[in-house]
Amino acid sequence: MRTGLAVAGAAVALCCVGVAGLGAWNLQLVTQAAAPVRQTAEGFLREVTAGDTGSAYERLCADARTRWSEIGFTSWVRTPPVVRDYEIMDVSVATRGGRPHGKVTVLLTRDSGSTEQRDLSVVREDGGWRVCGDPY
Repeated sequence: MRTGLAVAGAAVALCCVGVAGLGAWNLQLVTQAAAPVRQTAEGFLREVTAGDTGSAYERLCADARTRWSEIGFTSWVRTPPVVRDYEIMDVSVATRGGRPHGKVTVLLTRDSGSTEQRDLSVVREDGGWRVCGDPY
């Protein structure tokens, strides 16, 4: 009886250590991803506000590039009121299905003076991070 309880206790302890280790690994993965997610969004927005739509288009994920041609994207970005400034409000990274994805909340300022808050989706693709979905 004592041996059985000792084995059961050891098994429970081992499971707890494994779960804690997996949680720590996941937290580390997500924490390390926040800086590249922010850099990707910042680079994209900097290029959009500077009018460098070709470089901004290259930062889009494959799915977004199948929905938008480079010419269509450029036309969309240059349609008034144009984004003139931005402020990154928040960056969050989570895992879904074991894959990290990010959300960057940004405050856009248009040339008309109006502001609006948007969420940019940032996904891991081809070894890097890319803006995905309709950016704004």
